[in-house]
Amino acid sequence: MRGRVVSVNISDRRGIRKKQVQEASIKREFGIEGDAHASAKWHRQVSLLALESIKKMQAMGLKVDPGDFAENITTEGIELFSLPIGTRMEIGNSIEAEVTQIGKACHTKCEIYTQAGACIMPKEGIFVKILKGGKVKVGDTIVISREEAICKKKRLPQPS
Repeated sequence: MRGRVVSVNISDRRGIRKKQVQEASIKREFGIEGDAHASAKWHRQVSLLALESIKKMQAMGLKVDPGDFAENITTEGIELFSLPIGTRMEIGNSIEAEVTQIGKACHTKCEIYTQAGACIMPKEGIFVKILKGGKVKVGDTIVISREEAICKKKRLPQPS
């Protein structure tokens, strides 16, 4: 399974939309340098969301773009939320990552939720830990290299 990087997004604070950059450095067991969500103690080091998911919100009339859902990497061509926990992927020429979480609990109602009454990140965004770092840039290929469903880990309950 193959896809591509449509957008690389970072922010220096949590709880805000991320800004698009052409490329970023990703560190092993840490995440994207300069991003407020990066942390060695976190299993959600980098977040990904598919452009196809963003287009669902655009179809609802929202003016949203990559990075507006606070995702670090916007992808195209892979149905991210269907990947099992433990799936390995290669991003660009050197980055290796492993899916650690599908979706997330939404603790506060963000601006997008307030506008639309729904948000896609809690259901369709994924999180990965970085096994091998490198540079990520717009246009990089994403290759799903190995799928390993880890039965003990499950998707988070979806907010109603």
